[in-house]
Amino acid sequence: MVALLIIYDAARSLILAIATHTKFMSSIQSISVTRQSTSRSVGRTYQSFLIMGIVSILMMGGLGSRLAYLQLVEGKQHQERAEQNRTRTIPKQPVRGNIFDRKGRTLATSRLSHAVFVWPNSLSQEQWPAVMKRLGEIIEVPTDEMLSRLKKAGYDYPKPLRIVRNITRAQATAIEEFRHELPGVEVQAEAVRTYPQGKLASHILGYTGEVDEEYLEELPALGYRLGDIIGQMGVEAAFESQLRGIWGGQKVEVDNTGRVLRVVGDEAAKAGNDLHLTLDMDVQKALEKAIGNTKGAIVAIDPNNGAVLGMVSRPDFDPNIFSGRVSEETWKQLQGVDHPFVNRALRGFAPASTFKIVTTVAGIKSGKFPYHTYLNTYPYITAGGIQFWDWNRAGFGPLGYEGAMAHSSDTFFYQIGRGVGGPTLIQWTRNFGFGAKTGIELADEEDPGLVADDAWKRQNIGEGWYEGDTINMSIGQGYLLASPLQVAVMFAVPANGGYRVKPHLLKDDEDSKQWRESLGLSAETIAVLRDGLQAVLTYGTAKTLPLSGLPTIAGKTGTAEDQPRLSHAWFGAYAPADKPEIVVVAFAENSGGGGGVVAAPMVRQVLVDYFQNKNKK
Repeated sequence: MVALLIIYDAARSLILAIATHTKFMSSIQSISVTRQSTSRSVGRTYQSFLIMGIVSILMMGGLGSRLAYLQLVEGKQHQERAEQNRTRTIPKQPVRGNIFDRKGRTLATSRLSHAVFVWPNSLSQEQWPAVMKRLGEIIEVPTDEMLSRLKKAGYDYPKPLRIVRNITRAQATAIEEFRHELPGVEVQAEAVRTYPQGKLASHILGYTGEVDEEYLEELPALGYRLGDIIGQMGVEAAFESQLRGIWGGQKVEVDNTGRVLRVVGDEAAKAGNDLHLTLDMDVQKALEKAIGNTKGAIVAIDPNNGAVLGMVSRPDFDPNIFSGRVSEETWKQLQGVDHPFVNRALRGFAPASTFKIVTTVAGIKSGKFPYHTYLNTYPYITAGGIQFWDWNRAGFGPLGYEGAMAHSSDTFFYQIGRGVGGPTLIQWTRNFGFGAKTGIELADEEDPGLVADDAWKRQNIGEGWYEGDTINMSIGQGYLLASPLQVAVMFAVPANGGYRVKPHLLKDDEDSKQWRESLGLSAETIAVLRDGLQAVLTYGTAKTLPLSGLPTIAGKTGTAEDQPRLSHAWFGAYAPADKPEIVVVAFAENSGGGGGVVAAPMVRQVLVDYFQNKNKK
């Protein structure tokens, strides 16, 4: 309305001016006829005023129209911008839920820290480089790095944007001291993730990091924004929705320097839920000590319900690194250490002779090789014109299942596999859970492994399934891949009396506690397996393993070829043999040694620590 009144007043003034001018010219003409000779010039003067009037009307009309548009059409928008400059909503980050082991000991928690935030829309794009340069001098962060984050968010981004996390107290004080040089910059207190045990269980826990632009397409609906904290792997990622909590916010009124004048509104943030894991910190420490710096993995589970007591992968990393700024140099160093973020406990490798547990069951359940079967063993057997050798290049003479398991005779199990045939062996392999994810909550990181068959081979290799493929599979080689966790689930079957369990990390997961699938094995079959696995340690391939101070142990060695690289070493065991309560599987990637020499001592050390700690209670 103000704009319309301006237009009206301008037009009215112009009309009055023209009218006055017209009257004046009439008077002049009536005074002297002799002046008529100049009427042409007078007309021109009148014409000039008329043109000036029209131009003025157009100019004032244009100005008035613009004013009207700004007030009537964009008025609300400008009012909102003014309001934004006067008031700000400061998001309140929820405290992330804690993570505890099965006995309530802290594995992950949060601590108070400080972070640098900027309000992108508080300055123009041209003003930010100078501010960022000054800020970088204080907190020792490259200007280009901060400007890049600002550019990704957009210079009209209306919310606070975190630029740097976890700054020192001295840096926070310096920013406040030079606040007049840093418009649009704020220091806010926030909770930062911390892992008090350092590298312990890093692959189980994972780490947290900032949401970047590649996540934003799918995450805005969940309330995430650029720079928010999110679980990146492990439990932190798998249970993100429970751990995250609910954001709050504080609406404040600020002056032209950005200083808070008063709080207009406040909504408290809601902390995330705490998690209690099946993990036992004592067992985890024993696993970490046993594997040392050996590349590979080691896993411990409860064979009766699938609870994961411990899980280690090497090489590892310190999750605390990601609670602050990760420089490009640090990231490159981490990437150069043979894939430290890969959880090898969940990746597939040839399981080697540990797999003879499955071949034994397939032989007995097929009816072709009952539990009292004896077979002669040889230096090698021939199939399709190819010689398949026993590992000792000599054979072991006549053996039953117990002796074949103890000595790990390849030619014994070659004959079992060839006798039952590929389809039957493949089916029992899948019955034990190979070729599929175990059900552990870290599904996004878990490799299902590989159980090949005729269809798979034709599609991927371009040829059908041969008898030789079945022979290789019977001793855990060929087109067969299994993770250390899957192998632990396999060992749980003879340990618990014939059930495949679902490994899990969440202690409160009642469904997982009850989830046990019977494989329909007879008492005789279970007895054959248990006797054979105990014989491995009494007179078999692990007979040299010192067992003093330990209950009776049952286990199996394995050495997997990985040509042209060095071989893998395996050893899996459970104890006590008569009433098992723990399964431990160790895997040494490309170690070059046999399972009884490289992997078995790791498992023994874990069991010693486990039972010593148990006896202290």
